[in-house]
Amino acid sequence: MTTLTRDPARTAPTGSLRDSWIPRLGGPVWLVWRQHRAAFWTLIAVTLLGVLAMLYLRGQMMDFLATQAPTARRSGGLPPEFETYVDRLLSIGSYLSYIPVLAGVLLGAPLIAGDLESGTAKLVTSQSVSRLRWLTMKLAVPATMLALSTGVLTAVLTWWWNPVKGLSSGLIWTAFFSVTGVVPVAYALLTFTVGVAAGLLLRRTLVSMVVTLGIVVAIGFVWSELWRSLGHVMSISTDKGVGPGNVPPELPDQAEQLGQGTYFLTSSGDRLDWTTCLDRIDNDRAHTTCLESQHVVGWSIDYLPVDQMQTMQWLGAGIMLAITAALVTFVITWGRKRLL
Repeated sequence: MTTLTRDPARTAPTGSLRDSWIPRLGGPVWLVWRQHRAAFWTLIAVTLLGVLAMLYLRGQMMDFLATQAPTARRSGGLPPEFETYVDRLLSIGSYLSYIPVLAGVLLGAPLIAGDLESGTAKLVTSQSVSRLRWLTMKLAVPATMLALSTGVLTAVLTWWWNPVKGLSSGLIWTAFFSVTGVVPVAYALLTFTVGVAAGLLLRRTLVSMVVTLGIVVAIGFVWSELWRSLGHVMSISTDKGVGPGNVPPELPDQAEQLGQGTYFLTSSGDRLDWTTCLDRIDNDRAHTTCLESQHVVGWSIDYLPVDQMQTMQWLGAGIMLAITAALVTFVITWGRKRLL
């Protein structure tokens, strides 16, 4: 066996305390860990620090809520000081939303591009390690570390948010859709494989990182525009008129309103834009006559209910993982033929 693939337990008599368990790994797994151990230890450290910070901040929020009367929590009568805790929760959620960017740019893009640029890939595959095995381990080890780290962070954030969702307008479920549940893990794996594929094709670390950043930003924009379409849009309406004393219907608790806002509902079931007869709003009689001429009988509002959140998250994660699987297939197929 070569020095790259032989049992590291025989070849590494000494090592740092933090790596004392690593020699039990063998072959390409050990090699991948040794190559990227700085990134892996950083990922572990950031995960631990993030978990500790969230545990501390959650404890503060729950202690504050424990001092408030239950009726105040149910009626939305919490004091303004509660918004400070809300802002902290939102801030941590916004920080976690950068995980997919970092996964693609800092972990995925340099993964293979760095080895191609430095010649490590040629050295490794010229030994007894096949290209398939090397590519598989290069993908599997970082992906496992990334999935575990992201999963732990988002699980703790979900645990923090669950008991307080709905207590403030800032804690509505749509603000946490992409940073709780299964979505962050699938999202991070997707951007990671995008970075790996870019690095394999471009073969230059810096160029791959820049291109990956652009692609990840584009993915984020598309996701932010399309994820609401994963749900089944519900409607609520009234049919008692729109005159004085008739107000639009009230949405269910924690529901998010969609579309342009409130629509006018006609007797035939059609909906008109809220700007209908807007040019006569200054004259009540003229405005009422205009609406009557359009056969307006009430209001209609589209919304997404909170009980669809998990279904939408699993559907979105499934789509991301399917794309990820396609990218992994491409990386392995392309790499086996044109790696060097």
